[in-house]
Amino acid sequence: MNDLVMTLMVLFGGSCLGFLFFGGLWFTSKKMLSSPKPVLWYLGSLFTRVGLTLLGFYYMGQNNFKYMLICLLGFISARFIVIRMTKTKEMKPIELEKEY
Repeated sequence: MNDLVMTLMVLFGGSCLGFLFFGGLWFTSKKMLSSPKPVLWYLGSLFTRVGLTLLGFYYMGQNNFKYMLICLLGFISARFIVIRMTKTKEMKPIELEKEY
């Protein structure tokens, strides 16, 4: 029973990491379009998202390959959920200002 509870907790933790990573990526992509310095958004978000994700995988994996794979399963499943949640029905072209 203890193994089942731990497995479900790791799956939930992996999906939370996935929501954090891919939701943060979506948020960063939206903010970069209107920001005067998009490189700062990109690099700051990249290092934060990757750092938190690796830290989460390290602590949830607990030197156990089974837990690592279950965490990865939750992470990947969150990717598909975030894609479905952020998809827009109508794709509008983005107009960017040209600098001369």
